[in-house]
Amino acid sequence: QNEINEVPFFDVQLPYELALKIFQYLGKAELGRCAQVSRTWKILAEDEVLWYRLCQEEGYLLDMSISDHSCWKLALKNCRAREHMLKTNWKNRVGAVSQLRYEPGRVLCDVHSCDGVVMAGYTSGEVRLWDTNTWDYTAPVLAAVPGPGGAGASPHVSFVRINNSLAVAAYEDGTVSVWSLLLGQEPIHHFQHSQHIQALALAPGGTAVATAAGFQVSLESPDDKGFWQTPGTFEIQKLVSFLNLVPDVTGSPVAVAAAEDIVYLLKAEDPAKVLHSVYGQPVTCLDVSAREAAFGVKTFGWLLNEPNQVLHQWCGGWEVQQQCNPAAVPANPELLVLSGASGCTPRADFVAVPSCRVRLFDTRRGQAVCSLYAHQLGVSAVQMDEWKVVSGGEEGLVCVWDQRMGTKLWEMHARHPVRHVWFNSHSLITANIPEEKNPRGSSISEDDPSVHRKYRGIIYCYEFSVDQLAVESVLPICRSSYDEVTGYSYNIGLAVPYDSI
Repeated sequence: QNEINEVPFFDVQLPYELALKIFQYLGKAELGRCAQVSRTWKILAEDEVLWYRLCQEEGYLLDMSISDHSCWKLALKNCRAREHMLKTNWKNRVGAVSQLRYEPGRVLCDVHSCDGVVMAGYTSGEVRLWDTNTWDYTAPVLAAVPGPGGAGASPHVSFVRINNSLAVAAYEDGTVSVWSLLLGQEPIHHFQHSQHIQALALAPGGTAVATAAGFQVSLESPDDKGFWQTPGTFEIQKLVSFLNLVPDVTGSPVAVAAAEDIVYLLKAEDPAKVLHSVYGQPVTCLDVSAREAAFGVKTFGWLLNEPNQVLHQWCGGWEVQQQCNPAAVPANPELLVLSGASGCTPRADFVAVPSCRVRLFDTRRGQAVCSLYAHQLGVSAVQMDEWKVVSGGEEGLVCVWDQRMGTKLWEMHARHPVRHVWFNSHSLITANIPEEKNPRGSSISEDDPSVHRKYRGIIYCYEFSVDQLAVESVLPICRSSYDEVTGYSYNIGLAVPYDSI
């Protein structure tokens, strides 16, 4: 290949470097056709520089250099085959299902995840951390670290948040503990609120922490030397129900808080700015990305001229507003998630979820493009990417939808409401968190400190990059083989007719 100095282009001879620049404008199919012209064109069409560029343009192996692979054409083929396999497994629910179970009898309080690392808080005051990327689901990466306090029983965990570098937990007694995922199990910072904490927020890509306790919102962040400080404290007129930190902010942290029917923009060293305020129309959900924010507004049936609304505002103007169809949207709480705000692929559209429907809105056209119905008790969690939507409901149902077709691919059901949904290209994490943190029933004796499993809540981890069920799958009955004398497999009928077994 290196000995070729001139490449024939019809009736002229071009230098190899100039011919390579011409071939850089071709796609995969064109390069394949050119490789069939002659031996010289075949060598040119299979040059590693061309296929490395195609691989980078399609978003594969972005962190690799051209010297990391000996055949970039094969690398691109393997990446596309893996993507097709993952999409097929997602649609057909093929893969492994595991439970991130905390065996001692305590009830699950809150769950959050980031890039496959799951953080969970329990009524015992312990905080557990699992790394689902290593398939080591039995041993947590971060041991249980109770919040700083005196002797006696530890308070319940109220909220947990995690990003790539920090993990934060808020407790019932107003204590907030911060851990570093790189330094170990002991908290690197903790502070105390005198009142109950209503909301907790952690910057997705930073180190800022925001808490809302009573009528006060506090921003905490470390300085250049690593010493934690409080750059801003704000007094709010009403109790905060939703709190988010704006990602990718340089300098002082910026938070967006929803307190009943008022939405505030809170920036350190600046007074609080009211973004939205309509008396009697409380905000039911809030989500924030780097440049925009969205929140749902609940109205009442007797306000015919003010239907339920989804407000979508840009940080620069804050003037764009989208209205839902009042005939299709009941006067119930809505949940809205911006694409790009919760680890999704940034796009121009977002998902709005009224009480029982998942509605897809396109902000470019300013109207709803799809409506999905499956959750009879209301939608509690949702996330989307370029082709699918995953939603969780109050009745414990997790549904996976095909966005283009507007149809449900499959569903899974558990006892408790779905409070957390997170997925990437190959895995899905869902959490069913009980409403009752201190259950008492006929199945629990008064002298038994443990709680029955059905009351504890559960975290599911689905892995779609494998074709077989994991050893610790929650469906062991589906692993029985054809050679076993006893046992039965529900999946046998999918591959082999019953009459030929």
